This record gives sequence, C-alpha cells and structure tokens, in this order.
Amino acid sequence: MTEEQRTLVYLLRDFLKKEVMPHAAEWDEKGEFPLEVYKQLAELGFNAIDVPEEYGGLGCDALTTCLLRQELGYAEAGFAVSFAAATFGIKPVILAGTREQAMYYSEHLAHGGICANCLTEPQSGSDLALTRTTAVRDGDDYIINGTKCFITNGAVANIYTVAASTDPSKRGDGISLFIVERDRPGVSVGKHENKMGIRASNTTDVVFEDVRVPAKNLIGPENSGFETLKQLLAHSRPTGMAVALGIMDRAVEIATRYAKERMTFGKPIAKQQMIKQKLADMQILTQTSKGQVFYNASLLDHGIRDAALGAVTKAFVSENVVKVTDMALQVLGGYGYMKDYPIEKLYRDARIYPIFEGTSEIQRIVIAGDLVHQF
Repeated sequence: MTEEQRTLVYLLRDFLKKEVMPHAAEWDEKGEFPLEVYKQLAELGFNAIDVPEEYGGLGCDALTTCLLRQELGYAEAGFAVSFAAATFGIKPVILAGTREQAMYYSEHLAHGGICANCLTEPQSGSDLALTRTTAVRDGDDYIINGTKCFITNGAVANIYTVAASTDPSKRGDGISLFIVERDRPGVSVGKHENKMGIRASNTTDVVFEDVRVPAKNLIGPENSGFETLKQLLAHSRPTGMAVALGIMDRAVEIATRYAKERMTFGKPIAKQQMIKQKLADMQILTQTSKGQVFYNASLLDHGIRDAALGAVTKAFVSENVVKVTDMALQVLGGYGYMKDYPIEKLYRDARIYPIFEGTSEIQRIVIAGDLVHQF
C-alpha cells in the first residue's frame, strides 16, 4: 500500500473494530441496518470513497476502494454491502448524466444521504430486457409505474436511480434511467426481506405508482440505460467483490486460530495433515482472489474496462468465498455450525455472492460470448 492508502485503511479499520464488529451479531439477529453508524462514517468521508472529489467524494481509485471495502467485509459483510451500495446510484449519473444532475445527487450524499439502484424485478433479475416498470412521457414529465424487488437500501435511501422501459418494443434497447426522489408522491417501500445472510443490509421492494418526475431527471439520452448499466458493471466488478475478500480473510484467520487451539489425539488439529490441507486450500483461494480483484482494479485505474474480465472476477471470487467459508466451517466442525462462533454467519453472508449482481451462470454466458466473439 502507498502511505495514503495505509492511512485510510488503518483509520477505517480502527473505526470498524470499535463501532461495528462488537455489534455485528446483534444487527444480524435483528436484520437491522445501523443507520447511525453509517452517518458516523459519512462524517469521516468514507461513504463516498470512490466518488470524484468534484462531487464531494474522496476520489479514491479502484484499487484503494477495494482495499477499503475489504476492511468493511472483514468487519461485517451485511453492513459493508449496504454501505458500498449507498453511493452506487450516483455512478450511472456520473457516467452518463449531466454535471448538474451529478451535483444534485452529490448534495444528498454530502449530508449523509443514501441512494439505491432500482433495477431488479420479480421476472427480470439477470435479464434487464424483461423490465416491466414503465416511464411514459407526459409533456415535460415522465410518469413511472412498476415494482422493484430485492433493492439494497430500499427503505433507507432518500434518492433512487430507477431503470424503466420507455419503449417496450425495443426490450433492452428501450430501457432508460431516471433520478427519483424518495419523497415524490407515489413512491412507497414494500416488505423488508428476511434474508439468510447479509442481514444487516437493508433489502426491500420499492413501488412506483403514477410517480411523476421531470424530464430533466432522465439520465443520458432516452433508451440508453441498458448500455450505461453494462459500462457501469464493467467498472464496478472488482470493487463489488472486494467485500468478499474481507470475508475470506476473516474465515482463514478464525479457522487457523481454532485449529491451533483444538486438541485431538494428543495434538492440535493444525498438525493433522487433512486440516493442514484445508487451511492451505483456503489461503490459496483467498490470495488468488485478491490477485484477481487487484489486477482487475489496476486495469480500471489505467483506463481499461473489460466486461468479460469483470465477469471472470465476479464468478471466480464469488464462488471462492463460498468455498473458503465452507472449509472454515468444516475445520471448526460442530462448533462452526453454532451461532456462538462467527463462521456460521460468515458462511451465510458468503452464499449470496454467486447469486446477486449477476449470477455465476450469467457471468459464464458473458465470458463464453466474449471468447466466441474474439476467436
């Protein structure tokens, strides 16, 4: 790490040890997002680490962002997911919107606000072309109708970036993106999802019923949303997977410490060959995952956006975090299955990674399609 990176990482690590890790089990049990803790980190500037300085953020590059999100994942994965997503909505605006839109969005974030991307619908998780939420032009406004599901920060956000169909006949090529404020008439929040893992991350439905937004809230040209989101995902893959690195680091640490203390047949299980193999395999998967994430992030910092490489990173790391936490639980045996030890929670938190933000199956379609196109 550079000196600047080290300073940021250590500052964040110290905060997380004091204000997050002691409460993680309680938040997990209640399925509760700690809004006040988020606001404390926002006051330190960490809520907008990868937002450009001109829009009120720290302006960190992709590699530094990954290092910081790795720390968040080590401390509490659910909180880390919501924390990272709290500024995700401004990314399409910076990528394809106007400076005025980005400044307007950043004002919300500067005061500790939270945003959310409203993309997923019950029938269109990985296939955005099936979006049924509509935005119909009405004079100088658009009227939005539809229901979004599994929205991270749905109930705590005060501003949304919404994908809606402005030309259903064009399927994916008819998708547009809009800025929609939470307090607009017709916007409501549905049920809070009772999830298996990342339970400190707020996840809800968001419903739009005849929501009128001005045409100036359209992000980029009409029907350009799908292309904007593809560019966004290519840029966000490594930073999105960085939280999983922290989960793996902690799983390796817990399993190793336990293996050194747990005695069987007169010696610590860390000296048993089968346990040594598991610990070594866990470390191999963790370190190669870091290599993939940091390599992908470094390319982004050099201006290279490769959607297929992002898909490789997403599939590789998301599957490895499940393998590592599963092996860690096996090392702890029956104790690993109990809530008295954090491995049980880490496993639950890890299991979402091959599913959300594009399933592993979808990533393989992207990767194979790129290969066929190249050769």
